[in-house]
Amino acid sequence: MNAQLLRIGDDIVAMHAVVTDEGVTLIDAGLPGDRRILQDALAGAGRTLDDIRGVVLTHGDGDHIGVAEWLRAEHGVPTFVHEADAGRAKGEKAPSSSGGAWKLGPALRFFGTALRRGALRTTHLGEVRTVRDGDVLDLPGAPEIIGMPGHSPGSIAIRIPAVDALFVGDAITTRHVLNGSEDVQIGPFSDAPEQTPESLERLRALPERSIVVGHGPIFRGTAADMLAALKR
Repeated sequence: MNAQLLRIGDDIVAMHAVVTDEGVTLIDAGLPGDRRILQDALAGAGRTLDDIRGVVLTHGDGDHIGVAEWLRAEHGVPTFVHEADAGRAKGEKAPSSSGGAWKLGPALRFFGTALRRGALRTTHLGEVRTVRDGDVLDLPGAPEIIGMPGHSPGSIAIRIPAVDALFVGDAITTRHVLNGSEDVQIGPFSDAPEQTPESLERLRALPERSIVVGHGPIFRGTAADMLAALKR
């Protein structure tokens, strides 16, 4: 299978597209104002919104569901989310408000970016398709679902060997959005951060060499390398 990984957005808030001969799978959906950057990124790969077969959410927070409802309502693209985060993605449950220590510069960059890219216009999902641990989805790249509770009850890792990548959402961050720390660390705004290290252990033996996070640069190395670097 020919497959390409597109990083869309930036190290503050990113989504990713897995582009294959069979179409496109979108991993997370950025912020509400990200419609144009998504279209431009797909155009650069010779694709359009009509090539997107599904959106798979690493979890249901507002900075990960951005364009998902627009894609569903106007383009018929289904969104997949773990059953334990379905209510979160539909706006029925609130995420944690605890983000940890702040530094003025990084925090202003995060909130400024979020505002410029439409964070105040978040539209929750009207309909989702739920997934469970161990599912392999019939989508381009054959995403494999690995349950990763901690950041939220329904947080997942998404394994896509075709692009040599594990997508871990906000389970970890490689650049803390509120204080700028570039340590590999548990993501802020987590419901149960003490649960995340145990969840991450499920990834240890996997061979993929790109650990893709929602906030911060991609970690280049295996899950075992990431666990060795994780700040405890």
